[in-house]
Amino acid sequence: MHAVNRRAARVAARCLVVPLAVAPLLFTAQPAFAHTDLVTGSPAEAASESRPPQTIKLTFSDEMTSRYAKVALTAPDGEPGAAGAPQVTGRTVTLPVKPGLPAGSYTVGYRVVSADGHPVTGSYRFTVEEAASAPAPTPTRTPTPTPTPARTDDASSTPDPPLPVVAIAGGLFLLAAAGVSGAVTRRRRARHGS
Repeated sequence: MHAVNRRAARVAARCLVVPLAVAPLLFTAQPAFAHTDLVTGSPAEAASESRPPQTIKLTFSDEMTSRYAKVALTAPDGEPGAAGAPQVTGRTVTLPVKPGLPAGSYTVGYRVVSADGHPVTGSYRFTVEEAASAPAPTPTRTPTPTPTPARTDDASSTPDPPLPVVAIAGGLFLLAAAGVSGAVTRRRRARHGS
């Protein structure tokens, strides 16, 4: 009876060591699960501007890189309203706007990569009351990405698994290995009668 209790205590200790060792990794990795969010936009969502803006400025909760920050402006007539590529400075993405745009409802669309590697997309609208004066025609036209009507998280295009996923998978593997080790040890002892 006393040997059985010692054996049960050893098996329980083995089964608890791995989860206790992995728990700090899981708790310290939690902040990496946060998605990047749009903090402010200029013009703001649902704003009513007297004239078309010269730039669109979006500030996000995390720092951006030019490679993973896409912003587009769609004019009321459905045409792109950007005058060039977005520029990134820290957490702010600035998009130059074409001069001479019409009055009406504009859509700002964005696609950025969050801290955990997930692409985050979103869009919002603002209104311009008066059209700008028409500029001289420009010979080139810069293609811009089409804005997405609703915010979605698309994990399928993540290039590499984020560190927390690797830590969780490793912890589960260690936990399974400890369970198998305990079962093998019990079976051997049962065969030898110890």
